[in-house]
Amino acid sequence: MRVFGVVGWKNAGKTGLMERLVTEITGRGISVSTVKHAHHTFDVDHAGKDSHRHRVAGATEVLLASRNRFALMHELRDEDEPSLETLLGKLAPVDLVLIEGYKRDAHPKVEAHRAETGNPLIALDDPSIKAVASDIEIALDRPVFDLNDTVAVADFILEQVGL
Repeated sequence: MRVFGVVGWKNAGKTGLMERLVTEITGRGISVSTVKHAHHTFDVDHAGKDSHRHRVAGATEVLLASRNRFALMHELRDEDEPSLETLLGKLAPVDLVLIEGYKRDAHPKVEAHRAETGNPLIALDDPSIKAVASDIEIALDRPVFDLNDTVAVADFILEQVGL
């Protein structure tokens, strides 16, 4: 499966870039799935709902399904966080998986960067970052795109993964 990541510090524009990339790339007829890493506890379930009650009761996995979608929730309990490779293995085949986060993994990435955050570039110390999408001009040893030039970033990613 072809994968490409979007990384950056908090408020760098990762999620907006991901959203625009999914729209742009799927609009070209290419199937895309996404993986988003969260650094905090999150919940897609709601207290009081049957599926939440199943989890609270101790179920390891709860599959919630309807005619429009399904969601599989897996409680890690005392398990280690699964690797990105393990999680990718759970996805149905698509042309491209875009990954938000997982900046320490070795897959190729583009870094989203906003000057106003005051954060340093991750790319300076990370050769897996193949390009930067920024709101300012940056002199770098790899391509730098305007953060809002979704078409150019999408073209670059698709070229990199051979699509």
